Amino acid sequence: QKRGDGSKKALYHGVLETMDEQLGPLFNFIRHSEKLRNNTLILFASDNGPEPGAGSAQPLRGTKAQLYEGGVREPLIVWAPGLLPADQRNATNTRTVISGIDFLPSLLPIAGVKVPAEVTFDGIDLSEALLGKAETVRQQPLFWKRPPDRPGPPRAPLPDLAVRDANWKLLVQENGARPELFDLGIDPGETTNLAAAQPAVVQRLQQVVLAWNQTLPAAQDVSALQTRPRRNRLRLE
Repeated sequence: QKRGDGSKKALYHGVLETMDEQLGPLFNFIRHSEKLRNNTLILFASDNGPEPGAGSAQPLRGTKAQLYEGGVREPLIVWAPGLLPADQRNATNTRTVISGIDFLPSLLPIAGVKVPAEVTFDGIDLSEALLGKAETVRQQPLFWKRPPDRPGPPRAPLPDLAVRDANWKLLVQENGARPELFDLGIDPGETTNLAAAQPAVVQRLQQVVLAWNQTLPAAQDVSALQTRPRRNRLRLE
């Protein structure tokens, strides 16, 4: 019933409608539960930008599996009626940059869970931003690596790596070639490459992202993990 004409766009819309139908009862259940409504926090986010042909990220550049903002930036909705200040409900925070690696270190203090001293996270604690108490400005850079199955056209390959530090964002190939530098504060659509005008920024960020890339598992190691037989599957009947 929700497949429409069978096109990618129609199927995508069908999935969204089904999600609404499934999530609505969950939200209503929590909203009407005296036990849950004041101590429940729900984060709602996509994992990437739209698949080509299914949606558009305009005015952002790029789509799913690309490292431009249209491929990596998505909305994050925080629903917590009993935890958010009244003046922050329906508010929008456009200053705090949050990544998936920040979820665990941000949610643990909200849940009152103490982190052992020997535990370290890749992400940072942004719980104040999630609860609408502060528009925290991120101090650490964020990194991305393009999925290996989406290289782009042979004559115009997509950037392999990206790093964002404050409003600067650099995209490069794994060998450091073809740098693209953007100031997202004034150019979120990534229309003006400032690499030639800002060589010092390019060099600094290039060194940082290439060093980060060296810490990642080799491609063959990742492939072996993906093809390894799965065991101990949980089956519910």
